[in-house]
Amino acid sequence: MNSINWTVFWGLLIPFLGTAFGSTCVFFMKKAMNDAVQRALLGFAAGVMIAASVWSLLIPAMEMSENLERLAFLPALTGFALGVLFLFILDKITPHLHALAKTPEGPASNLSRTMMLVFAVTLHNIPEGMAVGVVFASMLSDGIQIGATGALALSIGIAIQNFPEGAIISMPLRSEGNSKFKSFIYGTLSGAVEPVAAVITILLTGLVLPLLPYLLSFAAGAMVYVVVEELLPEASRDDKTDICTIGFAAGFALMMVLDVALG
Repeated sequence: MNSINWTVFWGLLIPFLGTAFGSTCVFFMKKAMNDAVQRALLGFAAGVMIAASVWSLLIPAMEMSENLERLAFLPALTGFALGVLFLFILDKITPHLHALAKTPEGPASNLSRTMMLVFAVTLHNIPEGMAVGVVFASMLSDGIQIGATGALALSIGIAIQNFPEGAIISMPLRSEGNSKFKSFIYGTLSGAVEPVAAVITILLTGLVLPLLPYLLSFAAGAMVYVVVEELLPEASRDDKTDICTIGFAAGFALMMVLDVALG
C-alpha cells in the first residue's frame, strides 16, 4: 500500500484500538471504577465529541458550501438535523442499557443485560466511526480542505476518549458476572462498529461526492445527540456537575488543540 492508503488504514483503526486498550483495564482493576473518575471521563468524552463536531465536521461542512454564499449553512443544517434524527430513531428501536442506568431503554426484549450494555456503547460508536470515515473521505477527495494531519487529529482525539469508554463498558460487564476475558471481548467488539461505519461512509462519499458536507454534518448531529442524550446526563446525575464540567472542558480543549494544531 502507498503512504496515503496506510494513513487511511491506521486512521480508521486507531479509534478501535483506543476502545480495545481501554477494555484491557478489566484485567487490572479489581473493583468498579471510582464514581468521580467515571464522571470525569464521561465529561471528557463529551468534550472531545462536541469539539470534534464543531472544528472537524460542521465548520468544514460550511466551508465546502461557500459557493452557496449566505445559504452556506444549509447543507450543514440539513445534515445535522438528519444525524440527530438518525440517532433518535436508533435509540428508540434498539434495546440497550447504559452502563450507569438500572432501567433499559428502547423496546422490551429478552436480551441479557450484558448484550444491552454492549448495544448501548455500539450505538454511540456509530457516529464516531462515521465522523472518522467522512474526514478521511474528505482527505481523499481532490480540492477538499481537510488534510491528512487534520483527519488523523480527529482519529487520535476519538481514540483518546475511546480508551476510558472501553474501561467504562468492560467493568460493568465484569460486574454482571462475565469473566474478565469475556468482558474484554465484549468491550472490544463494541468498538468494532467504528471502522465498519467509517468504511461504509468512505464508500458512500466516493459514490456521491456532493454528499460530503451533508455527511460531515450528519456525523456531527449524531455525535451531539449522543453527548446530550447519554454522556452528560450520566456524568451529571444527582446534581454532581463539577467533576463532569472539568472533564468536559479538558476534553473540549484537547480536541480543539489537536484539530487546530494538526489541521
